[in-house]
Amino acid sequence: MDQPVVGIVMGSDSDWPTMEPAAQALAEFGVPYEVHVLSAHRTPQRMLDYATAAAGRGLRVLVAGAGGAAHLPGMLAAATSLPVIGVPRSLDRLDGLDSLLSIVQMPAGVPVATVSIGGGRNAGLLAVRVLAAADPELRAAVERFQADLADTVVARDAALRARLAEGEDASRSSAGTS
Repeated sequence: MDQPVVGIVMGSDSDWPTMEPAAQALAEFGVPYEVHVLSAHRTPQRMLDYATAAAGRGLRVLVAGAGGAAHLPGMLAAATSLPVIGVPRSLDRLDGLDSLLSIVQMPAGVPVATVSIGGGRNAGLLAVRVLAAADPELRAAVERFQADLADTVVARDAALRARLAEGEDASRSSAGTS
């Protein structure tokens, strides 16, 4: 396997269903990644060691997911110069608003890019875009991905309009026979 360039980190293995779409997005673009469970509260030294060594090990972006107090993304950002993308996770209470606010309300000088609650896929795609800024081949893949998204919308528009047109014809026919 190639040297990982993205670290996917979560506070608990129960966060994996939220973070797995980030890994899938990275894999779709051929971006090598690693996955770790690190807790800002239960393994703070291990988390700090990971953050401070990440750039030296070749990582270029960290994607961190957590629920509740969600201190993991911010603590990683405080301990590394790498970009950190925070993924808030919805738990039983507050529907993830607590983790969203915890991640998005960082003090000046300690930025964390934040995606939507449960937005693991967008976090992975954002990591790809960060890497694509310095990689023309990856940037071309992102541009193809965006074009494919646009083509999908255009196709869905045409399909819906065709179904509606058929429905209008059917309703006209049935209206004339009653």
